[in-house]
Amino acid sequence: MSNGVLSATGIAVTDLRRSEDFWTRVVGMERQAKLRLPEMDEVILGFHAKGASLVLMQYTDGRDVQVTELPVKVVVSVDDPAALAEAIRAEGLAITREPEPVPELGDAVVGFACDPDGYVIEILQRPARPS
Repeated sequence: MSNGVLSATGIAVTDLRRSEDFWTRVVGMERQAKLRLPEMDEVILGFHAKGASLVLMQYTDGRDVQVTELPVKVVVSVDDPAALAEAIRAEGLAITREPEPVPELGDAVVGFACDPDGYVIEILQRPARPS
């Protein structure tokens, strides 16, 4: 086995433009690439080219894809979880758990929300950088 890294996670979406708008404008990711494949269109997003990418996939080959039948969550670490939760709420989307400290996780701040297709977003507070 080699030492590898997770480079990306892909999720199927119902409306590529709407999902790209949400993940860039509300969550703060940037578009890294856009691909047109025979069976799907993809937009690859990330945070300033750091960490793994999120691949939004919209199938264009006519197959019936039930996009959220699998248990999937996208985890993002941000400086201000409450501000991200408010931005998601302002989009009219669900906050299923307000960001708050979790004693069992050393008081790490954790919250949960949903994206436009209903995927779970776990919102974590980015760890403080040592000075």
